[in-house]
Amino acid sequence: MDRLTNFIDQIQSRIAFFPTIISLGGLLTAFFMIYLEQKNISAHIMEVAPALVIDNTDTAKTILSTLIGGLISLTVFSFSMVMVLLNQASSNFSPRVLPGIVSDQKHQIVLGLYIGTILYNIFILISIEPTNNSYQTPGFSVLLGIILAVGCLAAFIYFIHHISQAIQVGNILTAIHTRTKSEITSVIENQEKNTFNFPDQDHWYAYEITKTGYFYGILSDDLLDLCKKNSLKIAIELHKGQFILDGTIGFKTQNPLDNHVEQKIMNTLLFSHEELIGENYIYGFRQISEIGVKAMSPGINDPGTALNTIDYLTSLFLRLMHKADYEYITDKDGENFGLIKCSKFSEILFNVMATYRLYCKHDITVMRKLMHMLNTLKNHVIDSNQLEVIELEINELITDANKNIENKRDLEQLSANFISWS
Repeated sequence: MDRLTNFIDQIQSRIAFFPTIISLGGLLTAFFMIYLEQKNISAHIMEVAPALVIDNTDTAKTILSTLIGGLISLTVFSFSMVMVLLNQASSNFSPRVLPGIVSDQKHQIVLGLYIGTILYNIFILISIEPTNNSYQTPGFSVLLGIILAVGCLAAFIYFIHHISQAIQVGNILTAIHTRTKSEITSVIENQEKNTFNFPDQDHWYAYEITKTGYFYGILSDDLLDLCKKNSLKIAIELHKGQFILDGTIGFKTQNPLDNHVEQKIMNTLLFSHEELIGENYIYGFRQISEIGVKAMSPGINDPGTALNTIDYLTSLFLRLMHKADYEYITDKDGENFGLIKCSKFSEILFNVMATYRLYCKHDITVMRKLMHMLNTLKNHVIDSNQLEVIELEINELITDANKNIENKRDLEQLSANFISWS
């Protein structure tokens, strides 16, 4: 990832990105049509297809005024629905899912189409001159405004359908699962090209971070260029999603650096004052587990959703087991210039299981589902370390179940095969 890609990713996640672009398009279209009207395009179309041109100035003004007022109401209603959607998603699922909904390009495009059409009609309305015998009403421009308004109505129908689908927990979980699995798969595909050869870093030179915020990524292309130009090997000591304080050890290098190169390397590390998804697949595990735990709260009481989240987590863990403990920054020749520390399988599994065990230990159905997930992972281990970690979590799950579930028959069913009854 380079600076341009990072900048584009940042602005695309903003809800105003596509509306701004499309609004400018509507504005430019209005100016272009005004220019064409000065060239008497409506008069030429009147000669060929008079039915397509509105030749009455008062009628044109009335139509445009009606369209502007109606579209403004439609825009306000649509924005209100987005706000309700965000509030409901935050209350019922997790505040962590909001960035994914806000950055949904379909919502942005629909809202942009509304605003672009409003701006177009406003400027066409302003361009209509007082009636006189020689004045040609911009009928073709008005016709285009009507067509755009009809397109907005079609977009509104699609918007209602899409927003009703977006709030369903199944679709939210599917979107998070798909994105997270894609990120893990991308890391695995990159590591298959690596040799995993990298020097030991015990006696390397350590450098402190001079920034504060959430670490969410690296400008890997820029960092690779710096390493090759300065013949450096670098080890990034930060984990994606970690909140970094000023003075934290950020990276180590094989050779000492001057202040200029150190600052350049520092600028390739990306920080934000808010948690960003970026390329951080750990965020997906956190989102799904938070939705599952929130579903078990007394206010929502939806164990079915909790069971669904465990299904998606099982799929992600099976994929995560193939990922190495480290990521590398590699050139085209396959030489590793950088090593990036990342959360291990054992750490992610512990965080997920600790959360579920705390909030779901009283529900035998969810506990059985967790046991089923662990047994499934146990049957697909890659190495002995993973097997040891999974067996440890199984023992902890049994311990919590024995302490919190009093029914002996329920406890006997804890390790039985889980069969969905939904």
